Amino acid sequence: MPVSADDVLTQEMPLVQRRSVRSHSTVRRARPPAAARRRSRLTTEPRPLVGGRARVRFSRLAWAAAVPLVIVLPLLLSSSAGYTGDFVLEMSLATGLLAASFLVIVTVSISRSRSLTKAFGIEQLIVSHRWFGILTMVMVLVHTALVILDDPGENLALVTWVHAPPRARNATVSTLAIVAICLFAMFRRKLRWPYEVWRWIHITLAVLALVTAGFHVYLLNHLIRNPVMRAWFVGIAAVVLMTLTRRWIVRPLLHHDRRYVVQQVVQESPVVSTLVLAPRHNWQPGLRFLPGQFAWIRFDSFRRPWEEHPFTIASSADRPREIEFTIRHVGDFTRGVGRLRVGAVVRLDGPYGDFTVDIRQKRPLLLIAGGVGVTPMMSILRTLAHRDDFRPAVLIMAARHERDLLFRAELRELSAHLPLRVIEVLSAPPEHWTGQRGRVDAGVLHTALPSRRERTETDVYICGSPPMVGGALAGLRRLRVPAHLIHTEQFDMI
Repeated sequence: MPVSADDVLTQEMPLVQRRSVRSHSTVRRARPPAAARRRSRLTTEPRPLVGGRARVRFSRLAWAAAVPLVIVLPLLLSSSAGYTGDFVLEMSLATGLLAASFLVIVTVSISRSRSLTKAFGIEQLIVSHRWFGILTMVMVLVHTALVILDDPGENLALVTWVHAPPRARNATVSTLAIVAICLFAMFRRKLRWPYEVWRWIHITLAVLALVTAGFHVYLLNHLIRNPVMRAWFVGIAAVVLMTLTRRWIVRPLLHHDRRYVVQQVVQESPVVSTLVLAPRHNWQPGLRFLPGQFAWIRFDSFRRPWEEHPFTIASSADRPREIEFTIRHVGDFTRGVGRLRVGAVVRLDGPYGDFTVDIRQKRPLLLIAGGVGVTPMMSILRTLAHRDDFRPAVLIMAARHERDLLFRAELRELSAHLPLRVIEVLSAPPEHWTGQRGRVDAGVLHTALPSRRERTETDVYICGSPPMVGGALAGLRRLRVPAHLIHTEQFDMI
């Protein structure tokens, strides 16, 4: 029976110790040996590999076409409102419309739309979100400057709160909120705020900017007097409202099948644990995902009901009712994973992301993982083993110390079942170390891809910290691996 939500973090449970595949007689609540456990899952009927490529291409084309349409269409429609003959005023209107369009794109880009994340991947969406956010700030500041420049004597009073009319006050609040969002995002690491504090400040300021920008347009009563432009503003307002409603109300309240219970907490190392989850009810279908995708985890606790963080799924895609997340303890939330008790309830929101082999061509694989970045690679390899997919694969595992290398026993078993070669790289190896030393550079990559043919026919997946990913990308460029074969996922993108 699930425990009370408020008691989830009150007691540290004894963690399962997986020291060795063969030492399970000394393990408390140990799972079966890895190979036997993985083979027992082969009874699940697998979904076909390399599926959904046409759907992903269509989604990518549709979303890619929507972006320029949202940017250009209001500029074209505004011509129906007539030309004032004042160049500065027209430019101020154009920059205002561009700011509104960019604000819509910023909102939709992080709405957790599955078609959007599958089409472009979480990294591209986060980067786009950041750049369109900066463009929004630039357009808003240019818009403000042009409004003042059009009539400095009269319009300068619009930025003084005491004498400004309501439409100008809303514009000022929206502008300050947008500038604050960008500055806080740029200097987040220097501010050293807890992630959840920064996140809620970011969300609050974003909602404030959206609401006050809407009131500014309404109270200004300029372009909305034109029926065409009024329809446009109503349309984008509806898109933003539906996006926010779906993200913050519909999904959290109506998706009851997202509740899972803790089956086990497995200690992989002193600072890494694997969280094993199962659906709370028998009628729940489980989590259907592609190997390499991620989900957001939220504890079912009244003390922090909205705190959630993204983690890559580590288990096989053929076991939707047994979900595993391997998590490094680096903050209050992740350290709380180690204190979860069996039966505790957590909520999952997912899956998301396109860092997966299932939507790629069925080519050989080079998997490059830094530390706990091996998580998506384990999901990929476990799924391949279940499906008897014998494509050649090389896994490069990079870590600082030998104790940071995860899943070594299971990887030996997978290597016996699959045409898998594992290359371990340590940046601070012990004296007895016989494996690769240093970083993942062109030399290490050459051992995985020695021939030109392998470099042009192998899909490369990289997951790790930004320095590790950057070094691997530099090495791949030196080996002239085609860019379209390289897929990345970084730790600090969210």
